[in-house]
Amino acid sequence: MARSRTETVEERPEVRASAQYLRVTPRKARLVVEHIRGRSVPEARTVLAFTPRAAAREVEKVLASAVANAEANHGLLGDELIVSAAYVDEGPTIKRWRARARGRVSRIKKRTCHVTLRLTPAETDGATRRRRVQSKAEAPVEPQAEQAVADQEPAAEDKPKPKRATRARKPAAKKPQASERTTKRTPRKKKTEDN
Repeated sequence: MARSRTETVEERPEVRASAQYLRVTPRKARLVVEHIRGRSVPEARTVLAFTPRAAAREVEKVLASAVANAEANHGLLGDELIVSAAYVDEGPTIKRWRARARGRVSRIKKRTCHVTLRLTPAETDGATRRRRVQSKAEAPVEPQAEQAVADQEPAAEDKPKPKRATRARKPAAKKPQASERTTKRTPRKKKTEDN
């Protein structure tokens, strides 16, 4: 069934921020941007804060700008947004030269890039959100199972750890002193010029 032209389609607001002409190689910036694509804003901030690359500081500024745009212009909460798209485009290359041996010159390419981030609000139905898998320790425990566990031996955490057996080391061999040496060393032969 075809949709009529007058029917309205509900669009999710999309917030965009970009930084242009950054003095970072596009290839290096893409490595950083790949880490935050598809993550929530708080998670992306954490990832960028602990990324040791210089491009992470620039991407962090663009993310902060996008969140500020969402809060000021669209009335959205920054922590409820998801980085829906993040990409790096190549900018103009600044060309410099460096003197080399024998009067030659080698070219230095100082590459620039444009970083763009798009943020969308997280869906409330949870269809697109990633679920965290509960481990056995975090899983809810039924009351009957708690009593059965309490009746058994104490948990491995409560038991003291057994000490490791230490290896017996051989005593170090005693080096003979100069006076105790039995063999006498012969001096080196001097080089003589034979013409």
